[in-house]
Amino acid sequence: MNDSTLSEAQVAEFLQAHPDFFSRNAKLLEKLHVPHETGRAVSLIERQTTVLREKNQNLTAHLSDLIDIARHNDLQFEKTKRMVLALLEAETLDDIAVAIDESLCQDFQSDTTALVLFTEKPLDVNNLRLMLREDAGTISNLIATNLPSCGRLSEAENRFIFADESIKVQSAAVVPLVQGETLGLLAVGSYDPNYFSSSQGTVLLSYVGEVLSRVASRVLRLQEF
Repeated sequence: MNDSTLSEAQVAEFLQAHPDFFSRNAKLLEKLHVPHETGRAVSLIERQTTVLREKNQNLTAHLSDLIDIARHNDLQFEKTKRMVLALLEAETLDDIAVAIDESLCQDFQSDTTALVLFTEKPLDVNNLRLMLREDAGTISNLIATNLPSCGRLSEAENRFIFADESIKVQSAAVVPLVQGETLGLLAVGSYDPNYFSSSQGTVLLSYVGEVLSRVASRVLRLQEF
Protein backbone atom coordinates (compact mmCIF):
# COMPACT_ATOMS: atom_id res chain seq x y z
CA MET A 1 0.00 0.00 0.00
CA ASN A 2 2.81 2.37 -0.75
CA ASP A 3 0.97 3.79 -3.78
CA SER A 4 -0.61 7.19 -3.22
CA THR A 5 -3.82 5.90 -4.87
CA LEU A 6 -5.61 3.01 -3.22
CA SER A 7 -7.65 0.54 -5.18
CA GLU A 8 -11.23 -0.29 -4.27
CA ALA A 9 -10.08 -3.74 -3.28
CA GLN A 10 -7.54 -2.29 -0.86
CA VAL A 11 -10.18 0.02 0.67
CA ALA A 12 -12.60 -2.89 0.99
CA GLU A 13 -9.88 -5.06 2.55
CA PHE A 14 -9.06 -2.30 5.05
CA LEU A 15 -12.72 -1.81 6.05
CA GLN A 16 -13.16 -5.56 6.48
CA ALA A 17 -10.15 -5.63 8.77
CA HIS A 18 -11.41 -2.58 10.70
CA PRO A 19 -15.22 -2.88 11.00
CA ASP A 20 -15.34 -0.17 13.65
CA PHE A 21 -13.60 2.41 11.42
CA PHE A 22 -16.72 4.57 10.91
CA SER A 23 -17.59 4.40 14.60
CA ARG A 24 -14.23 6.00 15.33
CA ASN A 25 -14.54 8.46 12.42
CA ALA A 26 -18.22 9.41 12.55
CA LYS A 27 -17.70 12.76 10.84
CA LEU A 28 -16.83 10.98 7.60
CA LEU A 29 -20.36 9.60 7.42
CA GLU A 30 -21.72 13.10 6.81
CA LYS A 31 -19.67 13.31 3.60
CA LEU A 32 -20.26 9.84 2.18
CA HIS A 33 -22.91 9.11 -0.43
CA VAL A 34 -24.31 5.58 -0.23
CA PRO A 35 -27.21 4.69 -2.57
CA HIS A 36 -30.07 3.08 -0.75
CA GLU A 37 -30.89 -0.04 -2.77
CA THR A 38 -34.29 -1.66 -2.62
CA GLY A 39 -34.55 -4.48 -0.20
CA ARG A 40 -32.78 -4.65 3.08
CA ALA A 41 -31.56 -1.27 4.42
CA VAL A 42 -27.82 -0.64 4.29
CA SER A 43 -26.37 -0.32 7.81
CA LEU A 44 -24.08 2.54 6.74
CA ILE A 45 -27.09 4.59 5.68
CA GLU A 46 -28.69 3.95 9.05
CA ARG A 47 -25.52 5.12 10.72
CA GLN A 48 -25.43 8.26 8.56
CA THR A 49 -29.05 8.96 9.45
CA THR A 50 -28.28 8.57 13.15
CA VAL A 51 -25.32 10.96 12.93
CA LEU A 52 -27.35 13.58 11.07
CA ARG A 53 -30.27 13.17 13.49
CA GLU A 54 -27.96 13.72 16.47
CA LYS A 55 -26.46 16.75 14.77
CA ASN A 56 -29.94 18.14 14.13
CA GLN A 57 -30.94 17.57 17.76
CA ASN A 58 -27.84 19.41 18.94
CA LEU A 59 -28.54 22.34 16.62
CA THR A 60 -32.18 22.44 17.76
CA ALA A 61 -31.12 22.47 21.41
CA HIS A 62 -28.60 25.23 20.69
CA LEU A 63 -31.26 27.29 18.89
CA SER A 64 -33.64 26.80 21.81
CA ASP A 65 -30.95 28.05 24.21
CA LEU A 66 -30.39 31.13 22.05
CA ILE A 67 -34.13 31.87 22.01
CA ASP A 68 -34.29 31.54 25.81
CA ILE A 69 -31.34 33.93 26.17
CA ALA A 70 -32.99 36.43 23.81
CA ARG A 71 -36.23 36.30 25.80
CA HIS A 72 -34.32 36.78 29.05
CA ASN A 73 -32.45 39.76 27.60
CA ASP A 74 -35.70 41.31 26.37
CA LEU A 75 -37.19 40.96 29.84
CA GLN A 76 -34.10 42.47 31.46
CA PHE A 77 -34.22 45.36 29.01
CA GLU A 78 -37.88 46.11 29.83
CA LYS A 79 -37.17 46.08 33.56
CA THR A 80 -34.14 48.32 33.15
CA LYS A 81 -36.08 50.71 30.94
CA ARG A 82 -38.77 51.09 33.61
CA MET A 83 -36.11 51.84 36.21
CA VAL A 84 -34.36 54.41 34.02
CA LEU A 85 -37.63 56.20 33.19
CA ALA A 86 -38.56 56.32 36.89
CA LEU A 87 -35.13 57.77 37.72
CA LEU A 88 -35.38 60.39 34.99
CA GLU A 89 -38.68 61.55 36.47
CA ALA A 90 -37.21 61.84 39.99
CA GLU A 91 -37.20 65.36 41.38
CA THR A 92 -36.03 64.63 44.92
CA LEU A 93 -33.66 62.20 46.63
CA ASP A 94 -36.70 60.45 48.10
CA ASP A 95 -37.99 59.91 44.56
CA ILE A 96 -34.66 58.34 43.61
CA ALA A 97 -34.65 56.02 46.62
CA VAL A 98 -38.21 54.88 45.98
CA ALA A 99 -37.56 54.26 42.27
CA ILE A 100 -34.46 52.18 43.02
CA ASP A 101 -36.06 50.18 45.81
CA GLU A 102 -39.23 49.40 43.84
CA SER A 103 -37.38 48.43 40.69
CA LEU A 104 -34.65 46.29 42.24
CA CYS A 105 -36.81 44.61 44.86
CA GLN A 106 -39.89 44.07 42.70
CA ASP A 107 -38.67 43.73 39.11
CA PHE A 108 -35.25 42.24 39.79
CA GLN A 109 -36.33 40.32 42.92
CA SER A 110 -33.54 41.41 45.24
CA ASP A 111 -34.21 41.27 48.97
CA THR A 112 -33.04 44.73 49.99
CA THR A 113 -31.30 47.82 48.66
CA ALA A 114 -29.22 50.58 50.20
CA LEU A 115 -28.38 53.95 48.69
CA VAL A 116 -25.56 55.92 50.32
CA LEU A 117 -24.82 59.47 49.12
CA PHE A 118 -22.13 61.89 50.21
CA THR A 119 -23.19 65.42 51.04
CA GLU A 120 -21.52 68.51 52.47
CA LYS A 121 -24.35 69.33 54.82
CA PRO A 122 -27.14 67.39 56.56
CA LEU A 123 -30.30 66.84 54.55
CA ASP A 124 -33.65 65.60 55.79
CA VAL A 125 -34.22 62.62 53.51
CA ASN A 126 -36.03 59.35 54.09
CA ASN A 127 -35.29 56.00 52.43
CA LEU A 128 -31.58 56.65 51.92
CA ARG A 129 -28.43 57.44 53.85
CA LEU A 130 -26.66 60.80 53.54
CA MET A 131 -23.26 61.27 55.09
CA LEU A 132 -20.08 63.29 54.98
CA ARG A 133 -17.43 61.94 52.64
CA GLU A 134 -14.84 61.70 55.40
CA ASP A 135 -17.10 59.35 57.39
CA ALA A 136 -17.11 56.68 54.68
CA GLY A 137 -13.83 54.96 55.56
CA THR A 138 -15.48 51.58 56.09
CA ILE A 139 -16.58 51.38 52.46
CA SER A 140 -13.48 52.99 50.95
CA ASN A 141 -12.32 49.74 49.33
CA LEU A 142 -15.70 49.27 47.64
CA ILE A 143 -15.64 52.67 45.95
CA ALA A 144 -11.90 53.00 45.33
CA THR A 145 -11.95 51.38 41.85
CA ASN A 146 -15.21 53.00 40.67
CA LEU A 147 -16.18 49.52 39.38
CA PRO A 148 -19.16 47.35 40.41
CA SER A 149 -18.43 44.27 42.49
CA CYS A 150 -20.43 41.20 43.47
CA GLY A 151 -20.04 38.65 46.23
CA ARG A 152 -19.83 38.62 50.00
CA LEU A 153 -19.05 41.79 51.91
CA SER A 154 -16.92 41.93 55.01
CA GLU A 155 -18.85 42.00 58.26
CA ALA A 156 -18.02 45.69 58.78
CA GLU A 157 -19.01 46.65 55.21
CA ASN A 158 -22.23 44.66 55.45
CA ARG A 159 -23.21 46.28 58.75
CA PHE A 160 -22.25 49.77 57.55
CA ILE A 161 -24.30 49.54 54.34
CA PHE A 162 -27.35 47.51 55.30
CA ALA A 163 -27.67 48.43 59.01
CA ASP A 164 -30.58 46.46 60.54
CA GLU A 165 -30.86 44.25 57.46
CA SER A 166 -27.19 43.25 57.56
CA ILE A 167 -27.76 40.17 59.69
CA LYS A 168 -29.84 38.68 56.85
CA VAL A 169 -27.80 39.85 53.86
CA GLN A 170 -25.49 37.04 52.71
CA SER A 171 -24.32 38.39 49.34
CA ALA A 172 -24.46 41.73 47.58
CA ALA A 173 -23.76 43.75 44.47
CA VAL A 174 -22.18 47.16 45.03
CA VAL A 175 -22.07 49.94 42.44
CA PRO A 176 -19.99 53.08 43.11
CA LEU A 177 -21.74 56.24 41.94
CA VAL A 178 -19.36 58.55 40.12
CA GLN A 179 -19.98 61.82 38.32
CA GLY A 180 -16.74 63.73 38.20
CA GLU A 181 -16.24 62.63 41.80
CA THR A 182 -17.52 59.75 43.90
CA LEU A 183 -21.09 60.53 44.98
CA GLY A 184 -21.73 57.40 47.03
CA LEU A 185 -22.81 53.87 46.26
CA LEU A 186 -25.78 51.70 45.46
CA ALA A 187 -25.90 48.27 47.11
CA VAL A 188 -28.26 45.42 46.30
CA GLY A 189 -28.47 42.71 48.94
CA SER A 190 -29.67 39.13 48.90
CA TYR A 191 -30.41 36.70 51.71
CA ASP A 192 -29.02 33.94 49.47
CA PRO A 193 -25.22 33.58 49.82
CA ASN A 194 -24.97 32.41 46.19
CA TYR A 195 -27.24 35.00 44.57
CA PHE A 196 -24.36 37.39 43.89
CA SER A 197 -20.90 36.01 43.14
CA SER A 198 -17.58 37.43 42.00
CA SER A 199 -17.90 35.62 38.65
CA GLN A 200 -21.06 37.47 37.66
CA GLY A 201 -21.15 39.94 34.81
CA THR A 202 -21.55 43.58 35.79
CA VAL A 203 -22.63 45.24 32.51
CA LEU A 204 -26.18 45.90 33.72
CA LEU A 205 -24.93 47.14 37.10
CA SER A 206 -22.51 49.52 35.39
CA TYR A 207 -25.30 50.92 33.24
CA VAL A 208 -27.63 51.43 36.21
CA GLY A 209 -24.76 53.09 38.10
CA GLU A 210 -24.08 55.52 35.26
CA VAL A 211 -27.72 56.58 34.99
CA LEU A 212 -28.17 56.83 38.76
CA SER A 213 -24.94 58.85 39.11
CA ARG A 214 -26.15 61.50 36.67
CA VAL A 215 -29.61 61.74 38.23
CA ALA A 216 -28.27 61.83 41.81
CA SER A 217 -25.71 64.49 40.92
CA ARG A 218 -28.42 66.75 39.48
CA VAL A 219 -30.84 66.27 42.38
CA LEU A 220 -28.11 66.70 45.01
CA ARG A 221 -27.12 70.07 43.56
CA LEU A 222 -30.73 71.21 43.67
CA GLN A 223 -31.40 70.05 47.24
CA GLU A 224 -28.17 71.34 48.74
CA PHE A 225 -29.09 74.95 47.91
